[in-house]
Amino acid sequence: MEQERESLEATALAMVAHGKGILAADESNGTMTKRLEGVNVESTPETRLAFRELLFGAEGAPEHISGVIMYDETVRQSIDGTPVPEYLAQRGMLPGIKVDTGAKPLAGSPDEKVTEGLDGLRERLEEYAELGARFSKWRGVIEIGPEMPTSYCVGVNAHALARYAALCQEAGIVPIVEPEVLMDGDHTIDRSEEVTESVLRRVFDELRDQRVLLEGIVLKPNMLLSAYDCPQQAGVQEVAERTLACLRRVVPAAVPGIAFLSGGQSDEVASAHLDAINRIGDVPWELSFSYGRALQATPLEAWAAQSDSVANAQNAFLHRVRCNGAARDGRYTEDMETQLVA
Repeated sequence: MEQERESLEATALAMVAHGKGILAADESNGTMTKRLEGVNVESTPETRLAFRELLFGAEGAPEHISGVIMYDETVRQSIDGTPVPEYLAQRGMLPGIKVDTGAKPLAGSPDEKVTEGLDGLRERLEEYAELGARFSKWRGVIEIGPEMPTSYCVGVNAHALARYAALCQEAGIVPIVEPEVLMDGDHTIDRSEEVTESVLRRVFDELRDQRVLLEGIVLKPNMLLSAYDCPQQAGVQEVAERTLACLRRVVPAAVPGIAFLSGGQSDEVASAHLDAINRIGDVPWELSFSYGRALQATPLEAWAAQSDSVANAQNAFLHRVRCNGAARDGRYTEDMETQLVA
């Protein structure tokens, strides 16, 4: 038991190591198809893997990417005959896996969502561990509206997150606990703070009740932002200060690291917010990132499945990776945005 605990703690710390963050490449086939078709690329298992291989194989990526979250399809594929989890591990990046099956309408409150996937999860986790996964992810989705979220919605999603986390640790896999409060709408940053704090309190209550080892998780929360359609947009410094103030009130010091999600932020704004948060610092946890679109959108546009554009796409990816690696340690500057990788 002690050895299992030490392994979970060591993996969690490696996920949020200095200068590094997590690449979220766990888009479902449906989501990835939309993104590929958006750049006029046919979505097939081969093209989906080709783009992800471009990211995973970029020279220098492991300097700032600690691990990669994958979708079920990817974790079973191979690159040049090497299973993808093994390929990542050989390059110094931890293999991770998304295990939820998506957010569905919540019975009794159909305008809200509940994330499903607990049925058969124990067996799936055992298989993923055999395939080489070292950590996993489950995303709960909380929407803010005139009468949302309800306590019911927050409660069922918190319970599911904790149940998932307990099963992951049983299988020797570190769970990323992701309770995402969406920033869609026109609500103020005050409302974002109120809801986010309430959600996190409920999540940690459930984690405690379900005997989850806090030293063996990574929290993946939203930053506190003004909703995207709010006329009063909080500045970078206010976002950083209020995000940290909220987390200090709620997140136990036992948690080794917080890897922020980017949500709908632009590439540069996501980096600026992460940098400002880390410049404040003075917290008991590592403050890192787990970004998807904020790392992939620009490389995808540069790639568009043209073999001669692989180098350009990898350079675009490495640029974003290095910017966020610097932001993760409070060393990002706007000037870095003009310093593309040669």
